[in-house]
Amino acid sequence: MTTLNNHYFTPRQIVEELDKYIIGQNDAKKNVAIALRNRWRRMQVKTEMQNEIIPNNILMIGSTGVGKTEIARRIAKIADAPFTKVEASKFTEVGYVGRDVESMVRDLVEQSVNLVKTRKKETVLEKAEQIVENIILDALIPPMRSARKPTGSGFEISSQSDQMPESDEELNEKTRERFREKLKRGELDERKIEIDIKQSSNPGIGMIGGGMIDESSLIQLQDMIGNMMPKRSKKRKVSIAEARKILIEEESAKLIDMDEVKEEAISRAENNGIIFIDEIDKIATSSGSKGGGPDVSREGVQRDLLPIVEGSAVSTKYGVVNTDHILFIAAGAFHVSKPSDLIPELQGRFPIRVELQNLTKSDFVRILKEPRNALTKQYESLFEAEEVKISFNDDAIEAIADKAFQINEEIENIGARRLHTVLSQLLNDFLFDVPDKIGPNAQIVITKEMVEDKLAGLIKNRDLSHYIL
Repeated sequence: MTTLNNHYFTPRQIVEELDKYIIGQNDAKKNVAIALRNRWRRMQVKTEMQNEIIPNNILMIGSTGVGKTEIARRIAKIADAPFTKVEASKFTEVGYVGRDVESMVRDLVEQSVNLVKTRKKETVLEKAEQIVENIILDALIPPMRSARKPTGSGFEISSQSDQMPESDEELNEKTRERFREKLKRGELDERKIEIDIKQSSNPGIGMIGGGMIDESSLIQLQDMIGNMMPKRSKKRKVSIAEARKILIEEESAKLIDMDEVKEEAISRAENNGIIFIDEIDKIATSSGSKGGGPDVSREGVQRDLLPIVEGSAVSTKYGVVNTDHILFIAAGAFHVSKPSDLIPELQGRFPIRVELQNLTKSDFVRILKEPRNALTKQYESLFEAEEVKISFNDDAIEAIADKAFQINEEIENIGARRLHTVLSQLLNDFLFDVPDKIGPNAQIVITKEMVEDKLAGLIKNRDLSHYIL
């Protein structure tokens, strides 16, 4: 049985880790940290009670851009757990049926398989590299064969040439060793060689019988036909550097036991998996509606979601997955509807309610300065790629935060995503001029005056220019 990760973070450590990337929202961080630690705690229970302990699913309520998705994504990375994000509205787009609700579990298992395969590849990488090195050397210097003559019982080495083939083999081996050293130093990376690349046959079946076949059956049918069809190999002439990447992928896959991967992946998905259901408010029936129309479709989606969240067995191409212990985190703005507009059974399956606060101007200042992936740091890295140094004065950051907050207040509140709009407007001219007008080793300092000047028309015009036909 797999455990959460090698570190066994405590709830306090989980919050500290989240603080490196997400500003504020302490209540939400605390609740997801407890939920995450509880998963590890459950795995330490040695009695039959382990199967009885079910996760407390979380419903996050808050406007767009306040950090709901980021919290869920980061928590999955901390736990090194399979994670998938779905939008609830996708399930209503095609009327009553929409996308198959079980597809979220299949997506989770796919993520889990990829995680396990990546980890297994690391363990066989050294062996795969040695095999690939020999394949490349064989393509560069075909191995020599000893001169042999036929006898009545088969083949034997000619007695007259006992010494010659041996010396040729020695010479061949020395040449291979010289080339091996050059390969390791990367001196031959640009040289082209011809390699065989295995291509799996993909039947690419579309919907059968006017859409009467469900997604699960379609996947199984594709796999069955794909396995029946022979694997083809194709010769390609590629550089040694590219050949190494392609062949390492192929050889690693051969060294991995896929049955073991599937078994571990299903276990990880069942015990550590996290499914993030975004826009759950879009499938809530509007307050005061009397049924009919789109509300029937929305309620139908809620009823389809219910067995998945409650715990059911879902058939995937890797095996049957039980959803009892998967952690579900749902999120929605709930501007038009309320959490109480969800059907009572579904409400009961999300016992932990967390309300995320709208971001203030001071939050924006911290978002621009503190997180490891702060937008200002991202732009610094982009300019650094062109050997240009850009820096932001403290008063400039205050002005950027102020503008973003004002636009959110006066137009529409899209949270921290507004900072992308503002910084893009501020820095686009510089990004366009590098490297043609602004050459390497240049230094750009963003000041408050520059921010005021570049963003002066942003609030006044309210982006109307984007809508003028």
